[in-house]
Amino acid sequence: MTKSTPLYLDDLAVGDEFRSAEHHLDEAQTIAFAREFDPQPFHLDAAAAQHSFFQGLAASGWHTAAVTMKLLVASVPFGSGIIGAGGSIEWPRPTRPGDTLHVVSKITAITPSRSKPDRGLVTLDSETRNQRDDVCQHVVMRILVMRRPA
Repeated sequence: MTKSTPLYLDDLAVGDEFRSAEHHLDEAQTIAFAREFDPQPFHLDAAAAQHSFFQGLAASGWHTAAVTMKLLVASVPFGSGIIGAGGSIEWPRPTRPGDTLHVVSKITAITPSRSKPDRGLVTLDSETRNQRDDVCQHVVMRILVMRRPA
């Protein structure tokens, strides 16, 4: 799918796939995000992180989620935006400073609304992968998608 063409409910099919651009995460970004939003030692201090569960500096899962959202907005061109309607999120491995992330997404379900014919719910399964193609985040989200305007 091309990024420049806005997509609406009627344009989508189960199985459609999207791949984002890349985002490189460095130590300064990791610490800045953690300092403001998730100030835990294993996100803030490399030495302290060595003695944690992560055995090294790890980006906050919420930082990975924020990067994922940025990459999704640019790569999944829903004409009505990415309007969340619920879902689940997992972090099977930590995102580390030095990782270069990209998102691979696939539509797994489309459910037109019975009561509001101008919209439907799309289930999008997205994996945020690092440069080795390891999955750092897996999110399944339901997204409100509008039909093409008249």
